[in-house]
Amino acid sequence: MRRRARKKREITADAKFNSKIVAKFINILMKKGKKSLAENMVYDALEKLKAKTNEPDALKIFYKALDNVRPRLEVKPRRVGGATYQVPQEVKQDRGVSIALRWLRDFARARKGKPMLEKLTEEIFAAYKGEGSCIKKRDDTHKMAEANKAFAHFRW
Repeated sequence: MRRRARKKREITADAKFNSKIVAKFINILMKKGKKSLAENMVYDALEKLKAKTNEPDALKIFYKALDNVRPRLEVKPRRVGGATYQVPQEVKQDRGVSIALRWLRDFARARKGKPMLEKLTEEIFAAYKGEGSCIKKRDDTHKMAEANKAFAHFRW
């Protein structure tokens, strides 16, 4: 390592659910510093999901959706003797959650023709059911890692 490791910035838990992951999702969803708007969007989406699934706890729905989307493997490029190999690696828990949150945001934004609240609700619901764009992205990532398993010995 060339420098000392950077300190992890501690995120304070959100006000409603007292969850650091929900707070992180709000921060990821936020645009131009408008945190209250992102907060309201996440909370409203979770309320809509609660009504849609008849599940008493909205957090359980969100966590299950997140766990369904979270990638377990990914590929990282490694240069070895002039050639670049895609080396499969396991994803640490916190990185996997960050990736899953970003995928949820990006695929919700990519949906067309509806307000962001509805797009977000639909994307989380699709992930909860184990379908949708986020799940396809996770499967593609896993397939790529599986296809490059032959280069696993380059992992260090």
